[in-house]
Amino acid sequence: MNDRLSNNWFMKWMEESLMPVLARIAQNVYLQSIRDAFSSFALPVILTGALFLIIANPPEGINWAPIHAWARAVKPIAAQIMIPFQLTFGIMAMMVAFGTAYSLATRWDLDETMTGIISMLAFFITSFPATDVTKVTFGDVLNYLGGQGLFVAIIIGIITAIVVRFFNKSGLVIKMPEGVPPYVVRSFLALVPMFVMIVSAWIVEWIVWANFHITLPQLVLDLFKPLVAASNSYPAALAEIILMMLLWSLGIHGMNVVSSIAYPFWMTQLAANAEAAAKGLPLPGIVTEPFFHVFTHLGGSGTTWALTIMFLLSASAQLRTIGRAELIPAIFNINEPLIFGTPIVLNPILIIPFILAPAAVVTINYFAFAVNLVPRPLIQLPFTVPVFISGFLSTGG
Repeated sequence: MNDRLSNNWFMKWMEESLMPVLARIAQNVYLQSIRDAFSSFALPVILTGALFLIIANPPEGINWAPIHAWARAVKPIAAQIMIPFQLTFGIMAMMVAFGTAYSLATRWDLDETMTGIISMLAFFITSFPATDVTKVTFGDVLNYLGGQGLFVAIIIGIITAIVVRFFNKSGLVIKMPEGVPPYVVRSFLALVPMFVMIVSAWIVEWIVWANFHITLPQLVLDLFKPLVAASNSYPAALAEIILMMLLWSLGIHGMNVVSSIAYPFWMTQLAANAEAAAKGLPLPGIVTEPFFHVFTHLGGSGTTWALTIMFLLSASAQLRTIGRAELIPAIFNINEPLIFGTPIVLNPILIIPFILAPAAVVTINYFAFAVNLVPRPLIQLPFTVPVFISGFLSTGG
């Protein structure tokens, strides 16, 4: 009886006190736009570049004739094969700058394309040293257009959308008379906010360069280095997975909420891993996006692949039905039928293993990567890649 009262009190507290706060976080337009920028705009670019990274770096330690033939074939042209990788990973932050502004513009009923272009141009200016352009090489800029510029890209994407919305709402734009083609109207409407953003970005970069002799993305990255380092720690990984599972327990998509905050840190680590792999150096990052999607969420959030198998073998007809319904989706890491069909959501008994099992998997994974028992991930994959091959692909073999 006391246990039942305790459970009822706990669930009531979660529903009335915790869930509204977490729901507001999940519905935050800025966090949603950051998440969309990575998943809808940066991900296709990253996946394309990752293919070239895999082709140029055959798996090592596999004594199989086709692998040896592959290695011999790509060795003379490996540098050329890596060019698409360097130029796709190298513009990751530009895509995030575009995508963040684009996603916010969509939510605020602005011109998405022009808002994204303004953001991308402003970010590019802040990444360019404020010095004689004839003395700047593409390599000087490329690092900060990629993973190392993610934090500034997000900030500029948000600021750009806010600036465009302000000018549109206040009417401080160049309006064309009736009869002018729509594409011309759009161009002139964007002129004032574009000028303001470009001039502002140029002034900020000039000030940063004059005082520190580095670009704005490099300055911000240096300021964020303690946070980036902390995000790669075991306590950070454990806190993130517990928060994800707690959110799911309330019916809120935990990965979406946590990733919208943690994605810049995960992708900074993943980009560092890809760059290190391209140079033949040890991979520094452990807590990356694949750390969760590939190596922790086995069968879906909550590591429910084993639970699906147990349901299939259960004496309960209801659980066997859920297991059969979940079997195929679980192969592709989709487990909503199980989470809501069992249900795990708002179930005080099942919430406990739903949180503890992924926490245990994170613990094992983290220390396995830390001691180099298994290769660290360097490639982001769609979360639906089956569990049987995702680990191999994510680590580059």
